[in-house]
Amino acid sequence: MDELFRRLAGSKFRSHFHLSDKDKKYVKEKSLDTIKAHAKDIIAKRLAPAIIPNDGKQTPTKGHPVFIAQHATACCCRSCLSKWHHINPGREMTEAEQMYIVDVIMAWIEKEMEGYSGSEEEYDGQMYFDLQ
Repeated sequence: MDELFRRLAGSKFRSHFHLSDKDKKYVKEKSLDTIKAHAKDIIAKRLAPAIIPNDGKQTPTKGHPVFIAQHATACCCRSCLSKWHHINPGREMTEAEQMYIVDVIMAWIEKEMEGYSGSEEEYDGQMYFDLQ
């Protein structure tokens, strides 16, 4: 995964994505395990199907830390998955491929969270996309 992150860091587009303080507060409040569960759900529903009618436009650029991580790691659409991760479109992703994508996303989020201790402000609970 180190090689992937080195290549992503070399992309002007991919390297400009970072978690905001609000995103980090959300991750800290919810826990990495909860964020990982969200990532699994998002990938299964929005990226894993063989046919995605709005492919290339299914991942917002804000609203949840996983969405930001998807753009930062080129896990946002099947075209980017093909280019960066060699997971071709037009077929349903395997469980192993889905877990790989979740692992990439979580590694990026964990890196973004390094050194974050929070602040005196509490997460207000009103920012995030409803995943239900």
